[in-house]
Amino acid sequence: MRMAPGCATPEAKQFDFRVGEWQLSWPAARQGQRDAGTNRVVKKMEACVIEEAFEGGKANPLRGMSVSTYNARTKKWQQTWVDNYGAYLDFTGEFKDGQMVLWREATNPKGEKIRQRMVWKNIRPESLDWSWESSKDGGTTWAVNWPVHYERKK
Repeated sequence: MRMAPGCATPEAKQFDFRVGEWQLSWPAARQGQRDAGTNRVVKKMEACVIEEAFEGGKANPLRGMSVSTYNARTKKWQQTWVDNYGAYLDFTGEFKDGQMVLWREATNPKGEKIRQRMVWKNIRPESLDWSWESSKDGGTTWAVNWPVHYERKK
């Protein structure tokens, strides 16, 4: 794959750990059980864009996709997420202290301003953990709304 000059920098490769085929699992609504899904992540557009295709599996009808790219001008990662519920979410973030954190400002269904973030952590070659989190106090404290464990498909 030919790589554009701006996408060959070390910073532009910080999200490469996501690339691959993944089996996902998370706590099910039923105590002590787990639900499962899949995620396929590929590099496209001369390795400048990371494209994700999420499938929630039998227990979760959520289907979505995202595109992510490193913005050399702002020195931040940017991601856009869309899904089969009509959601459009835009995130900005960075890789720091061994974690990728992307965040956004939002308004919840009650009309309250909140912050949302995604955190990729415990990153190893064959596995990682991801969590969807929210904060009602400007980011002082965070609630984990959806913890997902990734295992690379063999």
